[in-house]
Amino acid sequence: MKIISLVGSPHGAKGSTARLTRIVLDGAEKEGAATETLYLKGGSVQPCRGCDTCHKKGLCPQKDEFKSIQQKIIEADGLVLGSPNYIFSVSAQLKAFMDRCSSIIHCLGFEGKYGASVVTSGGGDEEPIADYMNHFLMITGIRPVGAVWATMGNITGNTFPEDLTCSAFELGRELVLSWRNKKTNPEIEEKMAAFRQRMQDLMKWRKDEWPFEHEYWQKHRG
Repeated sequence: MKIISLVGSPHGAKGSTARLTRIVLDGAEKEGAATETLYLKGGSVQPCRGCDTCHKKGLCPQKDEFKSIQQKIIEADGLVLGSPNYIFSVSAQLKAFMDRCSSIIHCLGFEGKYGASVVTSGGGDEEPIADYMNHFLMITGIRPVGAVWATMGNITGNTFPEDLTCSAFELGRELVLSWRNKKTNPEIEEKMAAFRQRMQDLMKWRKDEWPFEHEYWQKHRG
């Protein structure tokens, strides 16, 4: 299994989010996965301009790292998202990437992969953000297997508590085992099926305005 982790933190590899994500990846590697981490520190992926070019032609006219990141994810089997809590949401760096995935969402372009989410904060409220990140995974076609988070204000020293470390490590293992065994969750499958139908209906409705996406559905989604 090949896993890409995308850490949306201006602190890069030195930040708490990257350190907690690394433990998740350690668990995945324990089960034999190969991993690669990409850091969104700012500027590497620009905000969406809302130009509709990706819907019409299948590519974004902006010249940044989005396309190469997208290709790495397409070539992988799993995706781990990591973000600090910035005002009760993901960081601007990760949100820019998410917003640029509009056409990927319309086409379920990451379908068949498995994923997980990692959140850190200073004072709490991580779970809604983790849920949001896992929902994003789901609407790109990725099956989320869980999330892990840390409230750094409750942690002393430079190491995570043992129970949190174990949870993060086990999440990584679960990610690989779920992919290996093609594990499914009925609730997630129901949500993904409903979203798939929603996108299929959207493509029929906007077929004249968004020819690339409509043709993609005709060819790949039936």
